[in-house]
Amino acid sequence: MRSMAQARQALSSLSGFPEWLPAGRIVEQHFVDILRRTFELHGFSGIETRAVEPLVELTKKGETSKEVYLLNRLQADPGESEADTDPRKQLGLHFDLTVPFARYVVDNAGLLAFPFKRYQIQKVWRGERPQEGRFREFIQADIDIVGDGSLPLYHDVEVPLIMHEALSALPIPPVTIHVSNRKVAQGFYQSIGIGSDLLIEVLRVVDKLDKIGPEKVAAELTLSVGASAQQAAQALGLAAITGTDGQDVSDQVLRALGGAEPTGLLEEGLTELTALLEVAGRRRPGAVIADLKIARGLDYYTGTVYESFMSGHEDLGSVCSGGRYDSLATNGKRTFPGVGISIGLSRLLARVIGEGLVEVSRPVPTVVLVAVTDEAHRSASDAIADTLRARGISADVAPSAAKFGKQIKAADKRSIPFVWFPGADGGPDSVKDIRSGEQVEADAATWQPPGDDAAPRITARLSGADSAS
Repeated sequence: MRSMAQARQALSSLSGFPEWLPAGRIVEQHFVDILRRTFELHGFSGIETRAVEPLVELTKKGETSKEVYLLNRLQADPGESEADTDPRKQLGLHFDLTVPFARYVVDNAGLLAFPFKRYQIQKVWRGERPQEGRFREFIQADIDIVGDGSLPLYHDVEVPLIMHEALSALPIPPVTIHVSNRKVAQGFYQSIGIGSDLLIEVLRVVDKLDKIGPEKVAAELTLSVGASAQQAAQALGLAAITGTDGQDVSDQVLRALGGAEPTGLLEEGLTELTALLEVAGRRRPGAVIADLKIARGLDYYTGTVYESFMSGHEDLGSVCSGGRYDSLATNGKRTFPGVGISIGLSRLLARVIGEGLVEVSRPVPTVVLVAVTDEAHRSASDAIADTLRARGISADVAPSAAKFGKQIKAADKRSIPFVWFPGADGGPDSVKDIRSGEQVEADAATWQPPGDDAAPRITARLSGADSAS
């Protein structure tokens, strides 16, 4: 088994733009394949949106332009001035997949069948300061369900359970999805007297709880936002509530009000959250837990919100996140509510590869290296390789007709497990497992490698108990 420590990624010198070595790329493709298969099993269709969007579209949902990479053509079209700085014409690379997906839905509403279930695994670009788990170019993997005019609430539990199934199929430590509801937070703050004009700022501050701690959150709520000390304490009390029993969570929230009358919005949010926890507990026990410190800073979330944490790697932060948005996509006449969740796939891979959480059996897809007896008979080796490939067996031909011992060493250096020797003078071919030394007669039309050798294997290294994927 080839250790991932031997094949770990060293980030390229251009900070924030990761490049994997071949073994790391195999892991990445393996993860993408598992996610794609899981999403398709649940009826999601794959799409890809353009990488470029108008800046006004990218920034109108609360993001700032400093996070967007703007495009500037090196040569203007004839008759066009380089000095044309009309912001309506500025283009930028998308920084997530949700905003361009909303545009995609509106543009294609007449051609899509609703509810529309889509998955998207694609690169995005974000002008952040590079650090561990934060890249400027990275892959996201999203699933969303969008309705036309309305979207039943049962999709709010369907989305996290599908994502949990997908994550559980990856060779990584267990992931738990934490859920809350923006209506619970907003209704709670309204109930204790925090005005709607301060709501978004309060949510943004509370969303920092894991990063800066309760004391600094309380100080920021009182000094910067203008909440009273009692309101700050109640906000922290709400944020401390967790659980898997919906009714118990609801009771804890009502007690945290300290006698204040719950608003209708709070009661609505608690009803939605309780129902989600009940269904999740029945269908996939242990997958979902209520965690009311989750606020999600983006303005477009309107109900359920998600964040997810990998066991033993909570310092990485949320592995995937998302939520419900009831008004992100609209054409003025029709509104397309949706719910979705997104994995920062490159971020996850950087931790998995960088800390050696997986092993890769070999860094190449090649199963067999076909030896070349001499250059005059190279065509015979090519024919053998073609026969193997036609049967789905990855094969390469030795680059030179060196002594067989050197050809075997060349295969070993590339971690290719088998070397094929063409028969001499019409005799039968043979194939050698260079790990065990066993060599047997073989026919390219019928020979089959052992199942474990058919493709590179990714093996999890979890608490000493390896499990293959």
